[in-house]
Amino acid sequence: MKKIKSKIVIVLISLLIGLFSFPAHICALEPKITDILITNDVENVLLYARLLHGFKPKMEMGVLAGIPTTFTMWIEVYEKRYAMWDKRITRREIKRTIKYDNLKKTFSVLTNNESEIFPDFESAQKAMSDFNGMIAVPMSFLKKGRNYYAMIKIKMDKVRLPLHMEYVFFFVSMWDFETSWYRQNFTY
Repeated sequence: MKKIKSKIVIVLISLLIGLFSFPAHICALEPKITDILITNDVENVLLYARLLHGFKPKMEMGVLAGIPTTFTMWIEVYEKRYAMWDKRITRREIKRTIKYDNLKKTFSVLTNNESEIFPDFESAQKAMSDFNGMIAVPMSFLKKGRNYYAMIKIKMDKVRLPLHMEYVFFFVSMWDFETSWYRQNFTY
């Protein structure tokens, strides 16, 4: 009987050790940028991209509780030069914030001081994740016949709660993420 109990205890301890040592980030889907497209209009080079897996379940609960959440996208445009280091033409930062108004039951998405109101979380989440028609660089900065590339990265800004409550509500630090840099070549 003692052998059976000791085997059960060993199995339970092994399971607990395996459960706590298994990294949680392997289970979760990592945020990534997809559907990158670079095109132009008359004046600007435009970027289209989509962020996948940007909202985690705890983030959704935080947004529904009224905690503003901000994504920051960086776009860097480089001229490809073969004899020298590549030359950075421009760097842009685009901030996009989602906030829930509990009284009106609406979501507002603020992109660089332009706000849109959405009636449901799914459409607001889509607006947060779709970066459509972002100006990467003015056409006047580019020279015809040259090769260029855009580097793109998205980061979820650290959540700041009033009175440093992020130290009490430690789970908000689990929201922090940053994608890798993504490169998209284009020619003008």
